Amino acid sequence: MPTREQWQAIIEQQLPPRTHYLARNRAITACYATWYLEEPWLFKWAGLAAFASEQVGVSLALFELIRSPNNLLRVAPLGPAEQNPVTSLYAQLLNLTLALPLALHDSVTRQLLLNDLELIKQANDAIFADIGWAHLAYARGGLRAVEPHFRLPEQAELRDAFRMLDEAVHLLGDPANYAAGCALMRQSAVVMIHHEQMGVLPPFLARMSDQGQIMASFGARLDFEGSPDLAAHSWFSGYFSPMDVVGRQRSMANSADRWAWIEHDLLPKWDRVDADYHEHGALHRRLRALATQEATPLHQLVTLVNQILPGDRTPLGV
Repeated sequence: MPTREQWQAIIEQQLPPRTHYLARNRAITACYATWYLEEPWLFKWAGLAAFASEQVGVSLALFELIRSPNNLLRVAPLGPAEQNPVTSLYAQLLNLTLALPLALHDSVTRQLLLNDLELIKQANDAIFADIGWAHLAYARGGLRAVEPHFRLPEQAELRDAFRMLDEAVHLLGDPANYAAGCALMRQSAVVMIHHEQMGVLPPFLARMSDQGQIMASFGARLDFEGSPDLAAHSWFSGYFSPMDVVGRQRSMANSADRWAWIEHDLLPKWDRVDADYHEHGALHRRLRALATQEATPLHQLVTLVNQILPGDRTPLGV
């Protein structure tokens, strides 16, 4: 049976180089989405992780456009159609988020934002390195393929999550214990999320600039079904008061704030769409697009910018 390092090497062969931020992010997102699509009843965490990783990719793409030498992203005033209270509030907050780096596009602020970009990319890589190999190992060899290779004590919670996952698999095979198996399967995903959010992510968020933390807080938005209804999205700044996010009373960099949002808003919304998953549904279409690395308009725009305005920037790779 392969070692942890060998499992990681198998996955790494499927990914672009670490210097290609966007391309690597899209490949990581595709791995998560593919694992869920192959076993939607089993890899609950992977499905949710696909959307979280996709949102990281959006941040990377926006940062790439912000870095453009001609400031392609500009803050425009609200038009008449954007003046209803809810739309106006969110549009203004989005403009404010984008205006932070654009209004202060001096060399010092620019470097802070580039540092934040690097931290976002590192966090995405770190989470995948921490758990991606374990998903692959379990998919191919079950618990015996993954259990001996966790690094203790830092991965004790992750080990426990996969033990729960394996126990849930056995319970699901018994009709009398099916409900208990489903509950344990969900709990295993929650434990995985808690491990990544509390054990892996905090150091990266803590090192981000104040502006970067505000942008990360407003950018923390997951849309599982491509719905135009904001109420169907899980949005950190929608769960808390947007003004508290602007004033830094609430922040994604604060572990307690982040977990409150995940536990009380993100997970209930994910549970709803996951429970209703089927191959002709909106969730399947969204995940299928992520698994096949379907190009979005934002990715296409970044590709164009890299081609015609390379300047002195290091290409992120698309």
